[in-house]
Amino acid sequence: VQLVESGGGLVQAGGSLRLSCAASGRPISSYNMAWFRQAPGKERVFVSGIGRNARKINHTDSVKGRFTISRDNAENTVYLQMNNLEPEDTAVYYCAADAVIGSRPIGVRQRDYEYWGQGTLVTVSS
Repeated sequence: VQLVESGGGLVQAGGSLRLSCAASGRPISSYNMAWFRQAPGKERVFVSGIGRNARKINHTDSVKGRFTISRDNAENTVYLQMNNLEPEDTAVYYCAADAVIGSRPIGVRQRDYEYWGQGTLVTVSS
């Protein structure tokens, strides 16, 4: 599975961005999908995850109420709508796929995911 993120950029605090993760090579409809982020000098951390049929969704506390994760299995794409952005949201955002088939909890660790995109940079100015 190849994952390609897009939609990053520079935005002022309070603004919005919508990230996309386009998958190819294999349908992702059976996979849990997630977004992680890595701020400068920090480790990569979980942001949001979505189950294969979108019934399970999980967000890290710092983005609850501001970020929305969604997926379009017909388009093989996952989205992250980010509203009310804060300078602390500045990071490279990565899309990830948990390729283990079957109903599973949404993982929050990097090792829960087998496939990763190259990342897209989000910069939020104050």
